[in-house]
Amino acid sequence: MDKEWNEKKVSLGGAIVIGAVLAVLGGVIGANYNSWFSGFAPYLGFGTKVSSGVDWSALDEVYNQLNASYNGEISVNDVIEGAKKGLTDSLGDKYTVYMDKEETADFYDDLHGNVGSGIGVEMGLRDGYVRVLRTLPDNPAKKAGILAGDIIYKVDGEEVYSLSTDEIAKKVRGEAGTEVTITVVRDGKEHEYTMKRETINNVSAYVEYDGKIAIITVTRFDNDTGTMVQGFAKEFSDKGIKKVILDLRGNGGGYVSAAQDLLSLWLDGEDVLIQKSRHFGNTTSACSSGKAILKDMKTVVLVNGSSASASEIVAGALQDYKKATIVGETTYGKGVVQNLYDLSGNTVLKVTTAEWYTPLDRSINGTGIEPDVEVERTYEDINAMRDPQMDKAKEL
Repeated sequence: MDKEWNEKKVSLGGAIVIGAVLAVLGGVIGANYNSWFSGFAPYLGFGTKVSSGVDWSALDEVYNQLNASYNGEISVNDVIEGAKKGLTDSLGDKYTVYMDKEETADFYDDLHGNVGSGIGVEMGLRDGYVRVLRTLPDNPAKKAGILAGDIIYKVDGEEVYSLSTDEIAKKVRGEAGTEVTITVVRDGKEHEYTMKRETINNVSAYVEYDGKIAIITVTRFDNDTGTMVQGFAKEFSDKGIKKVILDLRGNGGGYVSAAQDLLSLWLDGEDVLIQKSRHFGNTTSACSSGKAILKDMKTVVLVNGSSASASEIVAGALQDYKKATIVGETTYGKGVVQNLYDLSGNTVLKVTTAEWYTPLDRSINGTGIEPDVEVERTYEDINAMRDPQMDKAKEL
C-alpha cells in the first residue's frame, strides 16, 4: 500500500466527531454569500433588497458576470442550493446548516435510528481518518471482526479514506442481502471483510444486569427513549436492583424532551436546564413529576468525549442535584439548541437559537461536563474487551 498510516493512541472519549457538510458551489458562495444572494432572490420571491434592508445587489453583479462569461452550463437550481448552504456556512457555526431534500431525509432517519440496511457500525472522524467508533451488537460488522479504531480504507475495492463520514456511510449501506467488502487499516496493516448487509437492529436504549446492578445504555434520545427506560425501571424493584449505571458514552444527543423524560426517573418536577437566547429570551425547563421511582437509587453515569447535547443535559442535571456520580471523561461540550425550520421542497434549516446551562447555571457549550471520577478508555482497551470506566462504575 502506497499510503503511510501513522496512528496514535487515542482516547475514544477525548476525540471529537466532525461532521462534513457537502455543498454544490458552497465553498465559493460561502465566502461570498453577500454577493450571491440577489442572483437567486427573484426565484425565491425577493427583490434585490429584502425586507431586512440588506442590499444584495453585489450578489447580482457576480451572478450576471458568471452567466455572461462562464465556459459551461449554469444550473440555477444548483446555484440556489449551493448559495443556501454557503449562506449558513458563512456564519461559522457548525450546528447551523441548510439540508437539501436528501440530507433532510437522512437526518430524520438517523435521528430515529432508521439506518436501513448495512453492517452495523458507527463511524466518525478521528486523527484525520474516518474510523469505526462502535460496532453494534448482533450486526454483521461485529460478527465479522471489525473493531473500534479501525480506519475505513476501502469499500468494494474503492479507496474511500479521503471521503467524509457521510459519503462513506452511503457506500456501506445498501439493500439487505447484498454483499459489501470493507477494507480497514489496523496497526498499519490492511484487513478485508466481506459481509452481507442486514437490516440494522439499532434500538435507542437497552438494559443488562450484573447481579444487583442494572446497566442502562442509551445510544440516542429518540421519541420513545424515555418510555423505554421507564419500562426498564419498573422492573428493578422486583429484581432487587441496588444500583443503576446509566451509560451515555458515545451518545450524541437527540430530542431534549426525551432527556427530560429520562430525568423524571430521578428528579421529581425539578428544573433540568436553563435556555438562554438572544431572540427568544431565557426560559427554564422542568421534568415531569410523579415518576421519580429511581430518586433514591444509587446511580452512576458514564460519559466520554462523544457524549453530547441531550446526554450532557442529563449528566449535568444529575450532577447538580447530586443524584449521580459522573464517571469517565469530559463530555463533548455541545450546549447549544437547534430549531428545525421546514422549508420548501422538503428541505430543512437547522438553526442554533440558544445556549443550554445546567440547573445551577453552569455553561455546557465549549466546556462540557467534567466527570466526578475521571477514567480514560482507549481504543486498545475496547478492542481487548477492557472497560476500566465500567469497572470503576461498578466499584463505586
